[in-house]
Amino acid sequence: MIKHALNVTREGDFAQWYQTVITEADMAEESGVRGCMVIRPWGYGIWERIQRLLDDRIKATGHENCYFPLFIPLSYFEKEAEHVDGFAKEMAVVTHHRLIQKDGKLVPDPEAKLEEPLVVRPTSETVIGAAFSRWVQSWRDLPVLINQWANVVRWEMRTRMFLRTAEFLWQEGHTAHASVGEAREETMKMLEVYREFAENCAAMPVIAGEKPENERFPGAVSTYSIEAMMQDGKALQAATSHFLGTTFSKAQDIKFQNSEGQQELAQTTSWGMSTRMIGGLIMTHGDDDGLRVPPRLAPWQIAIVPMLRDNDEDAALIDYCKSLQQELAKLTAFGEPVRALLDLKAVKAVTKRWGWIKKGAPVVVEVGGRDMAGGNVSVTVRTELYREDGKLNSAIIPRDAFLGDIVATLEGVQKVLFDEAKARTDANIVRDVTDFAGMADYFEKAGKFPGWVEVEWSKPSGADLDKVVERLKALKLTFRNVPNDAAPATGTCIFSGAPAVERILVARAY
Repeated sequence: MIKHALNVTREGDFAQWYQTVITEADMAEESGVRGCMVIRPWGYGIWERIQRLLDDRIKATGHENCYFPLFIPLSYFEKEAEHVDGFAKEMAVVTHHRLIQKDGKLVPDPEAKLEEPLVVRPTSETVIGAAFSRWVQSWRDLPVLINQWANVVRWEMRTRMFLRTAEFLWQEGHTAHASVGEAREETMKMLEVYREFAENCAAMPVIAGEKPENERFPGAVSTYSIEAMMQDGKALQAATSHFLGTTFSKAQDIKFQNSEGQQELAQTTSWGMSTRMIGGLIMTHGDDDGLRVPPRLAPWQIAIVPMLRDNDEDAALIDYCKSLQQELAKLTAFGEPVRALLDLKAVKAVTKRWGWIKKGAPVVVEVGGRDMAGGNVSVTVRTELYREDGKLNSAIIPRDAFLGDIVATLEGVQKVLFDEAKARTDANIVRDVTDFAGMADYFEKAGKFPGWVEVEWSKPSGADLDKVVERLKALKLTFRNVPNDAAPATGTCIFSGAPAVERILVARAY
């Protein structure tokens, strides 16, 4: 019987397992402020990898990075009614600029009340739209293609690390275009950037498609998302891309003179991915021994652990390991130098080994005196952790053979993680439900971790859609998106019996 590293399993308590992985992998911890977290080096290292790889992709599509203020005048939001209504309950507001001592306590100074309240950035469409109105005068100024890496604040009532926090990190892209066609092309281009990144870098299979009306970003004409299935069968919205049309152009007066000399409103877009992706990474790839990080996103792809004995042999052993680290750095995997860390902490080797296993380092290399004498290393691959007899699968192999095979090993780990997640996703999307009762019955009987259902519907709107959403809410279900590659609808809507026009995913979600 395998004795796993964690004291809780996915099957036993998925929510507690998730929190345990974060703790045992040293990813994040509570900060003392409700809903805010301290992201520790391993968790932040994963975010830095996400930043680097995604930033490269964003810049390759012609976008430039910039930065906008954390504080946004309340009047900017008031110009766009639907947008402010969508975020009003989540906004943190600054009303004073100074504190004073009163009765032994610090309190806001009544004399320091701001003339206009400032909203702590929940998203930047309004402030960036104001800048676009200054930057754009002529069709020659278009398109404007920018991105910023920033933190945002949305005052969440029910929080969970990485998945839903009051403050989180993200990138948000914002663009302005001369035509609807160009703006819609931009929206779909960035959706594809997210899909490719999720699958090829995070090894996370996703379904890209358009959100229904009730799930649109406040103020958007169309919202698109990539949806990923977690191991408990729930859906995670991993990134979104929005076609905003002229909603914010009207509010922020983003006008330009076209080539015929006429004034037009610019067509705008916005799109983003956040630290929520790290939560998705945990729930997609983690196992009962902790996290498993895809090599492309691992801060350190290989952890080298010398088995130090506090004797004269230690110096030679450290030199042997340093040489191994240097040779690894000369190799290239996924177009970058291999990243290997030499762990010299004054901790028992077995403790360090299991620490790296729980962190999800793709490969752990242990080296003892015998290994050094024989020119060998002991290798544990995170996706091949146990032998059939339940013992740890550590293979002693020649050092040169290890160096010759390590790039293929890393590529194999990346592929295994994606293939496992893809097979799980494909096996848990049901597409033969033909009525509402059948869908309700599926989710009632599907077991502890139900998957998703793809159904046909007539795409209702307004009050008719609200009624459908309430029926789903009673079952703790939500619409996810209309897959871009879904088969054509051929039957009737499971909600109304009217002729169906498309197929849509329904699931429980984070």
